[in-house]
Amino acid sequence: MRWLRVVPEGVYVDATVGTGGHAVEIARRLTTGRLVGLDRDAEALAVARERLAPFGERVILVQERFSRIDEVARQLRLPPLAGLLADLGVSSLQLERAERGFSFLRRGPLDMRMDRQQTLSADDLINRTGVEELAELLRRYGEEREARRIARAIVRARPIRDTEHLATVVAGARKAKGRQKLHPATKTFLALRIAVNRELEELEQFLDRAPATLAPGGRWVILSYHSLEDRRVKQAFRNWAAAGVLRVLTRKPVRPTPEEVESNPRARSARLRAAEKLEAEAKGAVA
Repeated sequence: MRWLRVVPEGVYVDATVGTGGHAVEIARRLTTGRLVGLDRDAEALAVARERLAPFGERVILVQERFSRIDEVARQLRLPPLAGLLADLGVSSLQLERAERGFSFLRRGPLDMRMDRQQTLSADDLINRTGVEELAELLRRYGEEREARRIARAIVRARPIRDTEHLATVVAGARKAKGRQKLHPATKTFLALRIAVNRELEELEQFLDRAPATLAPGGRWVILSYHSLEDRRVKQAFRNWAAAGVLRVLTRKPVRPTPEEVESNPRARSARLRAAEKLEAEAKGAVA
């Protein structure tokens, strides 16, 4: 909230509203302003809608991918935005519901779809992809050093039945190297989730399109949770700054305090970057 610098009369977009945690904090600071929340997960939006109901017409929720930020702004006839927030990655709701298949800690179907209307699921990648393609996927999206070994193990163990089966196969394929900080299946699950939801492609489109929606002086805040996301955000901010469109406010990513990590362990990998739209780009904003 400090970096977003909410003004009571401003129009804001929470581009990944999830269950509404950030949205509530933005909405309660508004008077004549408005908040638009986007998410592609219908279940998360249902929770957010109930949570944000007390704010009435100040809040509009839309089921949409955040890569379509510019189209949503046009469709809703939004004025140039005073602020734009994106909290990337998977939500607690998705992790905690076994039937969504995001977590190796809970037995569930091999799903991992943020939008359950889409056809491609983790099961398609795990049980129908060849060794080389699967290994490349694990390397590219999970930065998994033992990608080929894991891919071979998965193919040998097919059909993989559920998330627990997959986690067991991956753990058995990896070489044990002393005490591990991460669960052996962490990078595999991350890679599959990113691939199923085309998360990096969606992020790159969002990074390209978002600045045009901001008003001069408008703030843009992004929370990333792994290096693949953070590198893209960092580079996009640099490119927009070099083009005279943005001023980067965070020379280095802002990390959570030890106190916050203690109260909310999932915050431990969060990296926040913020930027501000420059006055010279006023005519580039959405009308």
